[in-house]
Amino acid sequence: MRKRPERLLCSRQTNTVTYQPFSMPKITLPVSLWEGFTPAQTQLDNNILTIQLAPTSAGRCRCGREVSLVHDVTPRLVRECSILDYRVLLRVPIRRLRCCCCGVGTEVISWLQPRARLTDRYIHQLEQFLRLMPIKHVAQLSGLHWHTLKQLDKQRLARSVSEPDWSNLRRLVMDEFALFKGHRYATVVADAETHQVLWVGEGRSREAVRPFFVLLGEHCQQIEAVAMDMNSAFDLEVKAHCPQAEVVYDQFHVVAKYGREVIDRVRVDRANELKTDPQQRRRVKRGRWVLLKNRDNMTSQQHTYLDELLAENRSLMVVYLLREQLKELWYASSRDAALEAWALWWQQVKESGIAPLIHFGQKLRPYLDGIVSSAKYRLHTCRLEGMNNKIKVIKRMAYGYRDCAYFFLKIRDAFPGKPR
Repeated sequence: MRKRPERLLCSRQTNTVTYQPFSMPKITLPVSLWEGFTPAQTQLDNNILTIQLAPTSAGRCRCGREVSLVHDVTPRLVRECSILDYRVLLRVPIRRLRCCCCGVGTEVISWLQPRARLTDRYIHQLEQFLRLMPIKHVAQLSGLHWHTLKQLDKQRLARSVSEPDWSNLRRLVMDEFALFKGHRYATVVADAETHQVLWVGEGRSREAVRPFFVLLGEHCQQIEAVAMDMNSAFDLEVKAHCPQAEVVYDQFHVVAKYGREVIDRVRVDRANELKTDPQQRRRVKRGRWVLLKNRDNMTSQQHTYLDELLAENRSLMVVYLLREQLKELWYASSRDAALEAWALWWQQVKESGIAPLIHFGQKLRPYLDGIVSSAKYRLHTCRLEGMNNKIKVIKRMAYGYRDCAYFFLKIRDAFPGKPR
């Protein structure tokens, strides 16, 4: 006779509740989670579920043969993915097989690497966590040691970071960033077209960046231009390995140097001259950021403050206008036009009679070729400066890195570049 499912019946007259029998289908757990093994026994203790596995077939030797002759068995405790709130430990009997071809050797298990204490499934899960969270948080979540997780993440990065296509490189961008500000620096090299980070190395000297050009090898001859700041070590090393490449000095670094060495110096000198006029002296001292800021990014109040400040101080007016004129060198239509603009700018600098300005112009003259090269190659390090900001975020999230190789892999993984 067919059984009816359990139903809840309520009588309107007596308000009584009665139950009828109900049959549930049998639920079975999958046993193919661990190929070649089946759960034989389980034990639950303090939210730790231990599963004893038993082999279901002959072992597989490293040569690929199935071997049934067992030399000895060693139990191994292996961590598996958690089930609900329970941490899962597998007690796996690891067999050493006596193969007719290879001799005595440990069996090959498809879901467990040799001598590993974590299953491949659990390692993959941890790698997904490590993509999104700092190691410290994943360690608290999983209960594993920090160094274990760091090694897993480093191995993942070594697999996922792909080697660049050196044959298509034509234009490069080089810059430096601080590992420990004022003490240790690192150099990053990126592709100017795809914005892929090609190489990261510790230091900013010629010896520090030389390994990149050694790695580049014969492809050095195809490099057309390299954008950088006015670091002479970068310049000399590029000319030594890529003599045909043109060096392009970035506008941002030159103008920033102008602000520090010329505008700031003239502003301080002018403030010292106004010691007898405290109110005007205070206006000059407080005008630093207005003088250094681009006009396009100013508010109307800042525009008014700047106009009044320049109208009252001739020396500040001169260095401010010559800074704007200096920027035009990077937007010249041709190399000859850039040279003409430089000649005009240099003539005005000499006629100004302002010592810090003349001194800066004299120091800038040896870099003229790299400045006028921007007329042919419109390169800059702005994108790389943006990368440096993200590098600082990566470093802050981890509270710094002691393993530079691991840190550099993190950087290369964060900037894979766009496809050509």
